[in-house]
Amino acid sequence: MPSPVPSRPPTLDEVAERARVSRTVASRVINNGPNVSRAKRDAVEKAIRELGFTPNRSARALATRQTGVVVLAVSGEGPEVFGDPFFAQVIVGASAALEKTDLHLMLSLATNDHGQRRLRNFLQTRGADGVMLVATRGADPMIDIATKSGLPTVFIGLPVHGTPPYYVDVDNAGGSRAATEHLLRAGRRRIAMITGPEDTAVGRERLRGYAEALLLAGLEPYATAPGDFLEASGAEAMRALLHAHPDLDAVVAANDNMAAGALRVLRDAGRAVPGDVAVVGFDDMPIALHTDPTLTTMHQPVQSLGREAARMLVELLDGAQPASLILPAKLVVRESA
Repeated sequence: MPSPVPSRPPTLDEVAERARVSRTVASRVINNGPNVSRAKRDAVEKAIRELGFTPNRSARALATRQTGVVVLAVSGEGPEVFGDPFFAQVIVGASAALEKTDLHLMLSLATNDHGQRRLRNFLQTRGADGVMLVATRGADPMIDIATKSGLPTVFIGLPVHGTPPYYVDVDNAGGSRAATEHLLRAGRRRIAMITGPEDTAVGRERLRGYAEALLLAGLEPYATAPGDFLEASGAEAMRALLHAHPDLDAVVAANDNMAAGALRVLRDAGRAVPGDVAVVGFDDMPIALHTDPTLTTMHQPVQSLGREAARMLVELLDGAQPASLILPAKLVVRESA
């Protein structure tokens, strides 16, 4: 007598049908995603138990030729970019989101033509299942590489040109506007800004928020000086601002690193902070607690950027269409303003 043919395992579609929800909702529950009501979550979990459903990415990989690898590609000037606390926190968040899956995270930093060719070949030969792009600048070649690969792609931070289908970002303009409004409420009127790079969306949006806050208060933007998000550039910009506008009474820096550089120059120039000049940063990185004085800044949930991007990528690989996200920034008041 022949052996009985084993029944096939239940599918995600069958779980969704049993729970009377969409495939997207079922995928979010399985991947512990947000924006699912308690009732729908309970229905999906009940259907999982009744059907005996087990997410099995390894088996699916064999059937679909998936590799079990996703790439986090970072645009930067060199390997030291991974030492920036921002990128470290993004990696922590993405890794945490992938812990409950069988996916492995691969980091890629393509800073020259050879590195970009290697990444292009790796993606085009399906060495990975999906891509997360972070900190793109201008016409970043990594955008074209990821797009032409045809792989599911999630942007961590919007690119300068166009809006991709799937992204997670922080409300950079709103956060910078709130930082400037905080200074205005404190009676500051000659508020300068140390800006981020013009070829980044984050740099442009934070400049826009600063200008909007002043215009809404009936003031013209006072003065700006460019930076590149590194502490040394913040110091250089602060020296230029003091030389050109010695009567300034506040500074918004487009990130905490540059704010730290500005604080050092103000101290060396004999300017009391916040008495003579108030300073606000952006990001709420660990450096904000170690400046003298401690830095008032806009907190952005950096780990959440990585975590939500990875969650979205998992949903894309499961056939769902996740909604893109803009996360809020929150003012953290310390001693500098």
